[in-house]
Amino acid sequence: MKRIGFLFPGQGSQYVGMGKDLHEAFPMIRELYNKANEILGCDLAKLSFEGPEEKLRQTQYTQPLILVHSLCVLSILEREGFEATAAAGHSLGEYTALKAAGALSSEDVIDLVKKRGEYMQQAGEEQPGTMAAIIGLSRDIVERICQEAGSAGPIQPANFNSPEQIAVSGARTAVHRAIDMAKAMGATKAVELSVGGAFHSTLMGSAAQRMEIALKTVHISTARIPVISNFSAEPVKDPEVIRTSLAKQIVNPVLWDDSINRMRQLDIDHYLEIGPGKVLRGLMRRINREAEILSLGDVPGIESFLKESKTWDI
Repeated sequence: MKRIGFLFPGQGSQYVGMGKDLHEAFPMIRELYNKANEILGCDLAKLSFEGPEEKLRQTQYTQPLILVHSLCVLSILEREGFEATAAAGHSLGEYTALKAAGALSSEDVIDLVKKRGEYMQQAGEEQPGTMAAIIGLSRDIVERICQEAGSAGPIQPANFNSPEQIAVSGARTAVHRAIDMAKAMGATKAVELSVGGAFHSTLMGSAAQRMEIALKTVHISTARIPVISNFSAEPVKDPEVIRTSLAKQIVNPVLWDDSINRMRQLDIDHYLEIGPGKVLRGLMRRINREAEILSLGDVPGIESFLKESKTWDI
């Protein structure tokens, strides 16, 4: 029996037109978008399919758009009988992973992500900051850069995406200084990211506090399968641990590299990236080149996978 790991993308995977072919091909997808529209109070399908791209990049819209697209693909896989051995999601994607594990309902996960996007957008306006991607330097060196650049303002590692791809987050002055330092220390690339705030840093403190309150009002079930926490890179199932991890995730680094290595310890055979884009597939190539991973986000890819997988023992 194949051991499948479900992976769910986060911000940065969005694109204008995502989900349109799914919406046209599957009545169940149209129902899901209608449900999301009611919860979110906007025409999510129109925004997702037509843009404009500038609006898609706004955190308050980006997060629900990616979530719903991932939920659409997940619903198709679940209808075909697929269930993961374990799941993980990059930042925002952790919420979809928890839905896949049965810890959150569709309605609750959409409502939570709506609030998360709004709170993080607000935090970015209250405490302006930015992020940068640093490629080609080790974790130790990037952490040292953050310590030294911290004299110019708050800054910290935000995403340990792969052994040599790390994002930092914080005050603009500090991040700009970190970029200069990284280049001087031999980074292959060090570039500021186009983001709406200093995500996964202390500047998101108000968003974390608001999410902590929101999470207390939602029923969280014991997860059916392990979900690898961004915060700890450890499998979680307990509702209270999940609640705490989701709140802490907002102001702490995404331990994606560690999370994928933790999934390897669970003997996962195949990984499915469920949602828009192929960002996680690219990161997997840098973490574990031997892993088999497919990105499922559109009708042709899903149909091809379902045809191939008929020979699987699931």
